[in-house]
Amino acid sequence: MVVNNPNNWHWVDKNCLAWSKEYFDEKLTNLEVEEGGSKVKIANVSSVEGDVDVSQRKGKVISLFDVRIVLTFKGSNDKTDDINGSITIPELAYDSSSAGLVFDTSIYNESSENSNIADLIKRKLIPELRKKLMQFGPDLIEINSKDIQLEADKVTSTYTKANLTQSNKSEFESGSKGQSTTSASVTKPTSAQQAKSSSSVPKYNTTTLHLEPTFNTSAEQIYLTLLDTSRIAAWTRSSPEIESFPPKKGSSYKFFGGAVSGKILKLVPNEQIVELWRLQDWKEGHYAELDMKLIQSSGETKVVVKFSGIPIGEEERVRDNFEDMYIRSIKITFGFGAVL
Repeated sequence: MVVNNPNNWHWVDKNCLAWSKEYFDEKLTNLEVEEGGSKVKIANVSSVEGDVDVSQRKGKVISLFDVRIVLTFKGSNDKTDDINGSITIPELAYDSSSAGLVFDTSIYNESSENSNIADLIKRKLIPELRKKLMQFGPDLIEINSKDIQLEADKVTSTYTKANLTQSNKSEFESGSKGQSTTSASVTKPTSAQQAKSSSSVPKYNTTTLHLEPTFNTSAEQIYLTLLDTSRIAAWTRSSPEIESFPPKKGSSYKFFGGAVSGKILKLVPNEQIVELWRLQDWKEGHYAELDMKLIQSSGETKVVVKFSGIPIGEEERVRDNFEDMYIRSIKITFGFGAVL
């Protein structure tokens, strides 16, 4: 309920990025298609990055959004039940059309055994995703406008009341006739945000980040490069503070003279590294979670990077720094691939 906004006259903004992540989690996770002996389903929403705002003034409600979404999927067919990959939607915006949406599919460890999954995704899963994604705009308005507007029966101005009615009508009839909407769910804190449960830990609105760099080397070499003291010193060009290889679960680290710090949460040799991760100037006590899965194929290793709990507004900074100070530096230092 809006307070101190008589007759819905003033401009009111609501940042809905965190809500959007919950929305896509609910609508897209476990979406599944199958054909013959093959099936594929969305395993999780790995990343939602961008801007999502709902605003109202003089009784009119508008939404402006432009997001990049990364989904991970699991699949199986008659030959294998261990098919994994990601689908990236580079842009879903307030003016996007269904036909204009782009879907970039990446199958980890692609081979002749799982090649038919890409075709199944293209023919059956993507059409279902288009329907779900095009419902986002109407649902965004319907659910979130309730928090920034007084109800019509509490508005005495005929001008703003008319705007409210017309705004709702135009938004809801623009592409969602006959489709039901669902109520917003409460945003759950990530494990990174729960790292310290004290009420004194500052709170951020947070978002996620997904990257998939590829290195021309083995998973074993990448694992060692990310955790061994001498190798970290080489690609950070500084003296890291980290336990001798392999560091223990729960141990702390500092890189780049303390500009980056955190704690080791989980290590699966040559397969996965999970850390608490923070930049030095973030509010004390706030950490993102950095999950790096190492997927080795013939001659190269893809590192599936997922950050959870990045403060909203810091996404581009984290992306640029990670791509430059981690990925690019490692490739240049050890010759693990072309530098773009």
